[in-house]
Amino acid sequence: MIGSVFLQLTRHSGFRRMAWKPIYELLATVLPLRNWRFMNYGYSPGPHEAPVILKPEDEEERLPLQLYHYLATRGDMNGKDVLEVGCGRGGGSYYMARYLAPRSLTGLDLAEAAIAFCRKHWKHPSLRYVRGNAEDLPFPDQSFDVVINVESSHAYGSFPQFLSEVKRVLRPEGILLITDMRLEGDLPVMQEALHQSGMKVVEEEDITHLVVKAIEEGDKRKRVRIRKLVPWWLTGFFHEFAGVKGSAIHLHMKDRRRLYYRWKLIA
Repeated sequence: MIGSVFLQLTRHSGFRRMAWKPIYELLATVLPLRNWRFMNYGYSPGPHEAPVILKPEDEEERLPLQLYHYLATRGDMNGKDVLEVGCGRGGGSYYMARYLAPRSLTGLDLAEAAIAFCRKHWKHPSLRYVRGNAEDLPFPDQSFDVVINVESSHAYGSFPQFLSEVKRVLRPEGILLITDMRLEGDLPVMQEALHQSGMKVVEEEDITHLVVKAIEEGDKRKRVRIRKLVPWWLTGFFHEFAGVKGSAIHLHMKDRRRLYYRWKLIA
């Protein structure tokens, strides 16, 4: 019930601006756990996608890490300047810096506590973390070759403003890689914004069923982790927020009231 009400309220831009930042500040403060690197719902690759080869230390986070991998490899990051908008706990930026050989990788997030967490735990020669607003990116024009955005844009007050900022900071022929979910009735609004962004949509894929599969495959491990690591007073909220099997997020995606897509755009 709580999850359904919250998801309905997040349809309103004013509520999104008010609610999401303190939530992510709280999570980074209450759960400063190094081995909790990701907050996305995960991805179970389709039958025609090559398996991801991971280092042993990354296997524990395979499902959420795969969401980054199968989005990030839609564009070539090798030797490029890359920006992740909405880097959260930093695991995705850290993965891309280590595996995909960008020249530089900047992780940006609005939550101060999240950025402090990232700076403390994830260090790599090509990687830095910056606090900033997705709707007012603190970078000069044409600063990046690739912008990546993973399960974050639903929290922005203005999605079109975010896209305008992405276009501004991308170099000519730069790439935006984005994946996120929307209620079925709201998805056309997101698609229209993407097509009206001044960037060219070159790939669009419905991956809802593969995210649902990941939620179900990872359910047991996720519940054990919540029981061991999350304070008792946050357990109910975390079951909904983390999207365990049977949560509003899981059920909405399973019956396709909420859809999950990935896109590639070229500036």
